[in-house]
Amino acid sequence: MNDQRFFSYSATAQLVLEPFDDRIIAANQEACRLTGLDLCGLQNKRVSQLFGADFSSLIVFTQELLANGRGWSDNLLINVADNQQRLEISGRCSQAGDECHLYLSLQPLDEIEQLREQSDANQHYLSGISHWSRVSGIFQEFENENQLLLEAAGEGIYGVDAKGITNFVNPAAEHILGYSAAEMAGRNMHSMVHHSHSDGSHFKDEDCPIFSAFRDGVVQTVEDDVFWSKSGQPIDVEYTSTPILDNGYIIGAVVIFRDVSQKKAYKKALLEALAEVESLKDRLEMENAYLQEEIKSKFNHHRIIGSSPPLQNIMQQINMVAPTKATVLITGESGTGKELLARAIHEGSERSGRSLIRVNCAAIPQDLFESEFFGHIKGAFTGASSDRPGRFELADGGSIFLDEVGEIPLHLQGKLLRVLQEQEFERVGEAITRRVDVRIITATNRDLKQMVIEGRFREDLYFRLNVFPIESVPLRQRKEDIPKLAQHFLSKAAIRANKSSLRIPLHEIEKLKAYDWPGNVRELENVIERQVILVRGDIIRFETLISTVNTPVNDDTSGDTEHQVLTEYELRQVERKNIIRALQYCDGRVFGKGGAAEMLELKPTTLSSRIKKLRITKS
Repeated sequence: MNDQRFFSYSATAQLVLEPFDDRIIAANQEACRLTGLDLCGLQNKRVSQLFGADFSSLIVFTQELLANGRGWSDNLLINVADNQQRLEISGRCSQAGDECHLYLSLQPLDEIEQLREQSDANQHYLSGISHWSRVSGIFQEFENENQLLLEAAGEGIYGVDAKGITNFVNPAAEHILGYSAAEMAGRNMHSMVHHSHSDGSHFKDEDCPIFSAFRDGVVQTVEDDVFWSKSGQPIDVEYTSTPILDNGYIIGAVVIFRDVSQKKAYKKALLEALAEVESLKDRLEMENAYLQEEIKSKFNHHRIIGSSPPLQNIMQQINMVAPTKATVLITGESGTGKELLARAIHEGSERSGRSLIRVNCAAIPQDLFESEFFGHIKGAFTGASSDRPGRFELADGGSIFLDEVGEIPLHLQGKLLRVLQEQEFERVGEAITRRVDVRIITATNRDLKQMVIEGRFREDLYFRLNVFPIESVPLRQRKEDIPKLAQHFLSKAAIRANKSSLRIPLHEIEKLKAYDWPGNVRELENVIERQVILVRGDIIRFETLISTVNTPVNDDTSGDTEHQVLTEYELRQVERKNIIRALQYCDGRVFGKGGAAEMLELKPTTLSSRIKKLRITKS
């Protein structure tokens, strides 16, 4: 009878279910209040209807009860009137012969939060033990009369007297702590399970909130603490210690605790997942920064123009090597379109659906080469505020184009050789070896053979890069392509300058063909764009411009200059004068629209580097 009264008047909603018949056998008043149905209405309702909002979770929870004998969940939805409410539910399975009953305790999650904030809610939850007037006997009586409910509870429950001696322990507490009830009865609970902090430091009795509850008469709620199991392992718990009164005197306390290790693990996993999402966001932003420039370049150089025999020979070589995995070394003078050839190789390969990552080795500071190539982790060096993937990692599955490969520092060439041979590397500051699948295309205007002799370039790396060499011929060796190139550059420049109906007469084309173009195709493009900007009519002419660029760098004007070969120093002087003219025309501006970088069709960073290298100062 007492058992039935406790069940009926329990402050927690209670249900007794028959799982195989999908029916509700019994329910207490709190369950009727929670569902908005009377007892008859609940008994006429199927379990699947009551929890129909989340039927799959109900099946999983039922299977857990049947398999393990007990279970807990905070992820079940119940249909309440026209609304749905999320519950914390604990249960126990009882089998007697062919009969199988499930005993469930239900509590809305929002009410649990109120219970933590209001001490009287905890007293209400323990109203079934309000008659503990004589400590030991009352705990024993409660255990005997309410065994079913206490066994079904998912929380650990134990009672201590005013001296901290344990009088009662429920099965959930036994399960969580690893001690039997007999082992805990009559012993100081604090010294057994609450003696130390999570770091192992001693936890004194006088500092214990559980003891404070029956010393001060105030409900103590702790959301982050540690109990110690019999095996010596810490258990993350949250608990409430509620003082017990008898005739106005505090005779002890009841402690309700819950193992929140899994909850903390879920929270940790969530935080790690969020951190991973943030890291992925940073990586995607970095990849976008890397690739936007390459996308622009791809659309600016979507085709190779010309039909001269030297160019046809190069295209035949590209068609042969593109479908293979061979490493390609493109050599030739500056401005001959080596990057264009690299893109043609990539686009003719099976990797064309992935990115071609371009790296200008001449523009990377020496101390940042390794980070740019292979990436770094947070804290690897001063300024490394987050993890950052390198160019090889971004090129995984695609191709990487190392322009000006002769500028790579000697100490880094060995690591590049390793990537070529083994396709693996480590980020700066990280011990994890990463693997990539990257095709390497390189280019240089330097004599790598001579650099090998001088000890400035590794011989083994040179042979590894020079698997399939392609020489990009200078414009002076394919002058028959100049008319097509000139028309192409004229169309581009006219669009940018918002000028239509511009044309280059045939006799002006012949002037272009008569020039040797030491700056190659890039110089031709720049010459045409400058003239498009300066022209006042529809006819493009080159008298003044060609005579200017044809002027020898040195003072020796004697001899045949038509086929003059310039030294490296002379070429640098030509480039220097060209940049100075662009800066003068743009009033010294390098960056932005109408700046010198835009006029010269160079990246602003590249132009800044060349200005510094050539020691150009504002006058």
